[in-house]
Amino acid sequence: MLDAMSSGAGEAEVRPHSIGEWRDYGEPELPVPLAAALAAFAEQGYHGTSVREIASRANLSVPGLYHHYPSKQSLLQGLLERTMTDLLSRSERAIAEAGDRPVDQFDAVVESLLRFHMYRREQAFVGSTEIRSLDDSYRQTYIGHRDRQQHMVDEVVFAGVEAGVFSTRYPKDASRAVATMCVGVSTWFKLDGELGADELISRNLQLARALVGYRTDVGSG
Repeated sequence: MLDAMSSGAGEAEVRPHSIGEWRDYGEPELPVPLAAALAAFAEQGYHGTSVREIASRANLSVPGLYHHYPSKQSLLQGLLERTMTDLLSRSERAIAEAGDRPVDQFDAVVESLLRFHMYRREQAFVGSTEIRSLDDSYRQTYIGHRDRQQHMVDEVVFAGVEAGVFSTRYPKDASRAVATMCVGVSTWFKLDGELGADELISRNLQLARALVGYRTDVGSG
């Protein structure tokens, strides 16, 4: 999988990020084979998808597909690695740009998680449902990425409790509840639905603040 990922096949150009860019989403910048695999996995699941079908969706021959990704497993791993790299990068930038106040960092990381799971629904869905399909050699890496994302939320919540801004007696549980709420958006939100993205974010920020016991008398200062 690492060979396939480092082969240069469709690697995104590394460039500096502008302020607030973590909020910006266009179409996923995936190499054609990974885009084809994503569509197939989201529709039919990993085990229900054949390499031949992915090649057909990508307008490649099977040998042509194998030139870039030597197995179906390498396609899944390559897709999930890109998914988590994008999510982690956006969350890190959101927190870094939020300033020093725990409540602002909390709002930023929650918004980042919500936006990702709204605008990258298929990738988030495949990541959640196909962890069982990952080879042992990569599964721990993927779990490490997920743990790193959770730790970002944990650290902000614990900082808020320490500062007296959050009053929850169960910061670890509250942090996980917040993250689970954000991840769950990918299972039902539709960009063309009645509830717009900004309204969903506003509502869920209120819910997230309630989960950690945000104290307006302290946090407004």
